[in-house]
Amino acid sequence: MKQLNQEEAKRICDRVIGFSKADECRVSISGGRTGNIRYAQNSVSTAGIIENTELTVSVAFGKRQGTATINEFDEKSLEKAVRRAEDVARLAPENPEFMPAVAKQAFKPSNTFRASTAAIDADYRADVASHSIVAGRKNKLMTAGFFTDTTGFETVANSKGVFGHQEFTNLSFTCTARTEDGRGSGWVTRSVNDASKFDPREASQVAIEKALRSVDAKALEPGRYTVILEPAATSDILRFMFNAFDARQADEGRSFLSKKGGGNRLGEKLFDEQVNVWADPWDKDVPVRPWDNDSMLPRERTDIIKNGKIASLDYTRYWAQKQGIEAKGRHGNIIMAGGTRSLDEIIASTKKGILVTRTWYIRMVDPQSLLLTGLTRDGTFYVENGKIKHPVKNFRFNESPVSMLNNVDELGKPVVMGGEGRFQMVLPPMKLRDFNFTSLSDAV
Repeated sequence: MKQLNQEEAKRICDRVIGFSKADECRVSISGGRTGNIRYAQNSVSTAGIIENTELTVSVAFGKRQGTATINEFDEKSLEKAVRRAEDVARLAPENPEFMPAVAKQAFKPSNTFRASTAAIDADYRADVASHSIVAGRKNKLMTAGFFTDTTGFETVANSKGVFGHQEFTNLSFTCTARTEDGRGSGWVTRSVNDASKFDPREASQVAIEKALRSVDAKALEPGRYTVILEPAATSDILRFMFNAFDARQADEGRSFLSKKGGGNRLGEKLFDEQVNVWADPWDKDVPVRPWDNDSMLPRERTDIIKNGKIASLDYTRYWAQKQGIEAKGRHGNIIMAGGTRSLDEIIASTKKGILVTRTWYIRMVDPQSLLLTGLTRDGTFYVENGKIKHPVKNFRFNESPVSMLNNVDELGKPVVMGGEGRFQMVLPPMKLRDFNFTSLSDAV
């Protein structure tokens, strides 16, 4: 099915709501085209395009809810989906935390669609892969990568007058470069919504240079070190932390934001004063749709951490009502303030430290302290007197992002990290004290 414009999506939503005999009806439509190309061992392995459009209808009789999903849009199929949702609702038990559909809302559009990305075709994807493969062969490296581009739309509506429709684009790219003997490895990731800001040559060259520099890694004793974490090394670690900014978890004593004796730590200073984080659906670099799909409430620009203090928490509509707090749409991006210096300039100012390209295989150890464990990979280097002296073997770390953000020496110039799952992110490189490496890892 082709991409729906606002008028077409509105007509379908109105038709679905019109079929419903329930007390209320909610509709969401999402669709798009995703192109991809994958390569490994310096050869393209797969490429293609996936297209799909999907409609979800949710109805309620009192506190009994039912949902159905379809990807057919003829009259008969639309009505059949509504009837199926109603049948499920009649059979369902009452939901004790049911919240009725919200009234009509105003959504201020955000600039999530870029024509440059929507214009990407098979030739463009082939060129992205070619830049990595040709440069890899030239440097006697094996490259592997995955590039995707998406052009899509999302629509929400309900029987109380809510309607929102927005088109979006994005692209993502990862590349790994390895030496033929497997002793050196480099990696890079890029994610933007505007293809004019993506340079596949530059991105591939980062992975290639790291692979060439990481050969003959030396072992350092595990311990606490000053580290320089590239944004890709912190993104997954911080994602664990921001996913824990849930008010209910905190109020019920289930997170690092729980206060001893009950309640949460809203307003408390938990981090270095340099730490400032906010969400903004209209940010020029990581715009997101201006509503929260779960609640159908508008998103707002919201401070999350202000000068090291917890400035806000996420509330579901049910928990906000229970706590007597106004419900708001949950944010869809994370933007962290930084300084003006580049990663290279931070390295140049470091007397002794370890530069980390990437962290992976991160797992939760203790939710109460947010202690995580994980590994470094694809380029870990020893820095001395402002220069990268030599590669080092990878480490396992045991560290909490709460401790990390209390040990800030310097934050660099933020860069777009994009992101998987709930958050799009903008993060700075970070120089941190006393990062806890607990053991060595022989993997590259």
